Amino acid sequence: MAWGDDAEDARLHGTHIAESVLDLIGNTPLVRLKRISEIHGIRSVLAMKMETTNPGGSSKDRPALEMILAAERDGLLWPGRTIVEPTSGNTGVGLAIVAVQRGYHCVFVMTDKVAPEKVQFLRAYGAEVVVCPVAVPPDDPQSYYKVAERLTDERDAFRPNQYANPNNPAAHFATTGPEIWRQTGGRITHFVAGAGTCGTITGTARYLKEQNPDIQVIAADPDASVFSGGSGRPYLVEGVGEDFFPAAWQPDLYDGVIPITDEQSFLTAREVSKEEGILIGGSGGMAVAAAIEVAKQAGPGDLVVVLNPDSGRGYLSKVFNDDWMANFGFLTESADCVSAVLEARGSTPALLYVNPSDTVRDAIEVMRANGVSQLPVCKNTPPFAAAEVSGSVDELDLMEAVYRDQAVLGLPVEHVMGLKLPTIGVGQRIAMAVGMLDASPALLVLSGGRPLSVLTRSDLLSYFEATAGAAHG
Repeated sequence: MAWGDDAEDARLHGTHIAESVLDLIGNTPLVRLKRISEIHGIRSVLAMKMETTNPGGSSKDRPALEMILAAERDGLLWPGRTIVEPTSGNTGVGLAIVAVQRGYHCVFVMTDKVAPEKVQFLRAYGAEVVVCPVAVPPDDPQSYYKVAERLTDERDAFRPNQYANPNNPAAHFATTGPEIWRQTGGRITHFVAGAGTCGTITGTARYLKEQNPDIQVIAADPDASVFSGGSGRPYLVEGVGEDFFPAAWQPDLYDGVIPITDEQSFLTAREVSKEEGILIGGSGGMAVAAAIEVAKQAGPGDLVVVLNPDSGRGYLSKVFNDDWMANFGFLTESADCVSAVLEARGSTPALLYVNPSDTVRDAIEVMRANGVSQLPVCKNTPPFAAAEVSGSVDELDLMEAVYRDQAVLGLPVEHVMGLKLPTIGVGQRIAMAVGMLDASPALLVLSGGRPLSVLTRSDLLSYFEATAGAAHG
């Protein structure tokens, strides 16, 4: 016999079977970070809101569902229509899950900063993914904001626009805030969360402050983000921080903003994963690093809740990859490393460079004034992200180009520059530098994810000579 709705309901009576995966969004657990508290000498109670138990593995499932349901109520979405959204990955996963259940096609626009796992996650849900360069300003036609706008127009699609959609913070006001209040029995004294679109921290803060205005709300932020007073660049941690102030940014709800470096974020993520058995990502590490600072200042009767937005499974190729961490200068492999060479080098400026618009004559002058033979070509101004290094110029190559045509002296460097210099982390072994310099005249040294200096064969020879002299002295 065919089962109708009534018969189906009768079959499920008395069971605990969710109607769909969408019914599993929310009601995430709260867990105490006891070992981290012991390690850092924290006397207050430090607990983590585990958003990883949402179906998509992140806090973004909540606003994804609410934004789509609101669009359906407003007549902006109907089965078969396309959804376009710029995302660092998690919002995309949440939207993709809801879209599968409700009959929509998704196109997500991402920057090339995100871990490759996130692109694969989205494609696994049947979504189309467009990847854009991260090292461009928001108004550049290639930026992921502008590409998303163009695709929305071209495909007559619906764009949830998590950065401006009021249903983003509304979802957390309706669910995350009440859950934390209930789970702590109203005893929460501090709430710490990362700030990106600001939907999570603003929606949750608004609810908690309505229950108790004395609750302290602290935003954790990448140290180069505008929320911390930076320009919005450069930083590597994904899904948090911004180069503009989104609609949900509501500083009157926040009692403080704590800037956290990429290094703090990544090393804290690894520490929590190792010590607590909870695999968290870089943005989670950033939030916990800020929460540790807050919890250290809190009293023994205080209860600090930190929101962990997602799992570390989306960052296995980066944060939890020792080679990647070492290459970007976040880990030190041994005492016999590149930093020892740089320290012994003397008074050479830390990073010499030229911009793409500087002339070849400008580059030659920098080389002559500082006695160097190679320069990286970097976009923008210091501090740089590794992704903002667009190429390099070499003394020998410039000599040959000018010999052929002296008019080259007036050309912008970008017209004659060569490939980017190979990169090496400041904590990587000198033996690796020796091997790499066999194939390249110079290396770009990274520290904390940012270009620090150029390392040459001459630098290594001087270092070996000095250490040999010291050994025989």
